[in-house]
Amino acid sequence: METLNESIEVARLFQEVMQLFKHNMKKVFNDAGISAPQGMVIGLLSKNKKMKITELSNHLCLSNSTVSGIIDRLEMQQMVVRERSKEDKRVVYVSISPNFEDIHKTFHKQLEKNIENIMNQGSTEELHKISVGLDALKKLLNDQQK
Repeated sequence: METLNESIEVARLFQEVMQLFKHNMKKVFNDAGISAPQGMVIGLLSKNKKMKITELSNHLCLSNSTVSGIIDRLEMQQMVVRERSKEDKRVVYVSISPNFEDIHKTFHKQLEKNIENIMNQGSTEELHKISVGLDALKKLLNDQQK
């Protein structure tokens, strides 16, 4: 019974941490003039360079129409560009616009700096405990997927 209570406590804490993290990131996104979902799309595109809307939808667990609306707004702000596949005109790829590349790099550095500032508040021992705990959780989650 003790293990069950501890598991529930870990899940509750993890949920609270994720909420706090999302709130913190939302503030950084708002300061930059973009919504959190727009920030997530930009983040995926920066990693993958070019993606189809269906791929973005799958990664974000959102409908194609929702992602298409996000892309519409990002496109109006000249942050992303759509381009049709030369091989299959039905396929549309989305990528970060060349004009937005430098702004995105600066924004990414601000995000990293924000996380660094938060982590700098912890002691070496606290940071080690966080690292060990997150590593253990990651392992459990990876094992679950197998």
